[in-house]
Amino acid sequence: MKLVTLLLIFLTTPLSLVLGQDTITMDDYHRAVGYITENYQNKKVFNLFIQPNWFPDSTGAWYINQSLDNKKYLKVTLPDQMVSDLFDHQKLARILTDSSGTDVKPNDLPISKIEYKSPTELKITTEHKTYILNTQTYSLSAPPEDLQTNENEKYSPDKKWIAYTKDYNLYVKSNETGEVKQLSQSGTKGYEYATWYGWADIMEGENGGRPDHFGVDWSEDSEWIFVNICDLRSAQKMYLLDWSVDTLYRPKLLSYYRGSPGDTSMVYMKPVFYNVVSGKEINVDLPRSTHINSIGVKWSTKPGTVFLQRMTRGYQNINIYKFDLKTEKLQTVYAETSPTNIDNFTYELAEKSDLIFLLSEKNGWRQLYSLDLKTQEEKLITNGAFYINSLVRIDEENQKIYFLASGKEKGRNPYYQHLYSVSFNGENLKLLTSEHRHHQISISPDGNYFIDNFSTVNIPTTTVLRSSATGEILMTLGQADVTGLKGWNPPEIFTAKAHDGKTTLYGAIWKPTNFDSTYLYPVIEYSYTGPHTQLFPKDFSRAFRLQTYAELGFVVLVVDGLGSSGRSKQFHDYSYKNLGGNLKDHVGAIKQLGRRYSWIDTTRVGIFGHSAGGYDAAHAVLAYPDFYKVAVASSADHDHRMEKAWWPEMYMGWPVDSAYHLQSNITMAGNLKGKLLITHGGIDENVNPSATFKLAEALIKEDKEFDMLILPSQRHGYQGDHLKYFAKRRWNYFVKHLRGVEPIWNFSWE
Repeated sequence: MKLVTLLLIFLTTPLSLVLGQDTITMDDYHRAVGYITENYQNKKVFNLFIQPNWFPDSTGAWYINQSLDNKKYLKVTLPDQMVSDLFDHQKLARILTDSSGTDVKPNDLPISKIEYKSPTELKITTEHKTYILNTQTYSLSAPPEDLQTNENEKYSPDKKWIAYTKDYNLYVKSNETGEVKQLSQSGTKGYEYATWYGWADIMEGENGGRPDHFGVDWSEDSEWIFVNICDLRSAQKMYLLDWSVDTLYRPKLLSYYRGSPGDTSMVYMKPVFYNVVSGKEINVDLPRSTHINSIGVKWSTKPGTVFLQRMTRGYQNINIYKFDLKTEKLQTVYAETSPTNIDNFTYELAEKSDLIFLLSEKNGWRQLYSLDLKTQEEKLITNGAFYINSLVRIDEENQKIYFLASGKEKGRNPYYQHLYSVSFNGENLKLLTSEHRHHQISISPDGNYFIDNFSTVNIPTTTVLRSSATGEILMTLGQADVTGLKGWNPPEIFTAKAHDGKTTLYGAIWKPTNFDSTYLYPVIEYSYTGPHTQLFPKDFSRAFRLQTYAELGFVVLVVDGLGSSGRSKQFHDYSYKNLGGNLKDHVGAIKQLGRRYSWIDTTRVGIFGHSAGGYDAAHAVLAYPDFYKVAVASSADHDHRMEKAWWPEMYMGWPVDSAYHLQSNITMAGNLKGKLLITHGGIDENVNPSATFKLAEALIKEDKEFDMLILPSQRHGYQGDHLKYFAKRRWNYFVKHLRGVEPIWNFSWE
């Protein structure tokens, strides 16, 4: 840049914007550390989300209400709506002190789990032991032993049979006579009955065995049993080297079965059914499935009948079948196809009414359908430009469905979800949560009440008890308390236009607590454009998560561009075979904010993300090298051809085509201009480190300067001291390269 141009920029920019933040202090780091979860959760902020725990008989619920100096276990009883202590905190503290030999304080009881047994009995788990607490006598007793004590066995519902495996075959044993029946005959190592495949099944050494898993599913009448055959015979492995064991001076070889996109050498799963009395084996006449599209099984309420769900490889075809185990007749009851992918599909049975309820995006929005099992007639229950998130309850007695949906109410944020009810015939659609907030609800077992935590990222949580019939608030159970945070302001919600010029995008901005609008702040974006989710912070519990970076002298933002989930199918499909394309809207949104706010410096933009977000971060500085100047990409899938098969095949398509090559960070390595830190856990079995190493090789071949950090003992999620070390490196990478000041290393995490 010419000297004259530089002088013009200096002279036309306010002096404070040029010189506003040229140093960083220990106080800045101290404030940042204060917004790490363990330093504020239940220390400075309380009741961000109150978890309800319903009594099984729907006579009430218990919950915890916290404050600076007290942790109260409370209950609300129904229908009288009375709030009281779940137990006498003083008495319980005394008996726990006596039983443990340690001083237990009534305002901070060391309880990790509570199970409501009856009005006078609670099963409580403390740090060391589990007890039955009698709330009348305040005595502790040992809980009765559960019948199911062996995780490698499973009792039938009537407790007459025990299922187990031996030498890779399935057996059942009579709990009355001791008779043993061998149900399967062809099991062998690599072709294993009644087991399942775990994503983290690590094997040690060249010929190490994978962890044992046992899995069976009994029919309710105990006559039938379903298992999968796990076929590992053609499955390929991925490998890791663990250098982190202090006592070893050679790395430990680790491996696991993992198919990549397009592979046929994968783990296959085959469903098999048995009649327990006759021992007959029943196979399903369907093509074999890999573990990423294995057949889902739901037992019918009608004896000897199951429903099967099969998604084809590539996720473009789905079928639901009704399978009669007695006649072995397989009937197709539902089929759906898509030119892109079928994502977020689910169904629930309502067999008393001879119905199946489906959630599908096939008409352009995720809507609710019914399917008549007798006539095969399909009916659209809801119809509109909104997104149904989930079915909460199907009430066959009253012919009513409760569901959570976003974007239905005009003029509201399309990500906030509300609870609705609707009749089976599509009539009487009713909004049950009227507040323009994000509602997280838990409905009582009998369906008469629900507890609602509602908030936004900038409006604290209110927790209430409501009527399921009307949505009326019956009583308030708690409020979020953030008075312990001095000088903090919640993030601001913003909107921007997508690159199509018409679609509204939503995001949020975090500012430093010492924000000064006369300063010019560099920008850090946190990204995770995985199409199965969205980043917009809907509720108040997410209000603090990016404040740490803001305290170090940045404005921090998230935004959901075209291609993320929770909006229309068209919105969602933008990312199909185009996972990197979402960032175009991120660039556009940041530029719009720069025009809107004088304190945003769009010449200094950084980005970070983990996993799919790590792909985003590296992709940003490679696809938009003149806009994004600094990136930290951790545990990233830099080339989707090297990822686990299901995720790329869902969103990048199957079979593998040129889109994979075009979206790869590795093929774009020559574009790098800015600063890039790539990191990975050395024994990450979720996203194998190989793609990070391959990107490093490509950057070296292109003679690009970059930074790399391998955490040898870490898996996909970093833990403990390693997480802190990485957080420090990430913070300081932005401080040094985006703010341009010398960072501080030795600060306290407390």
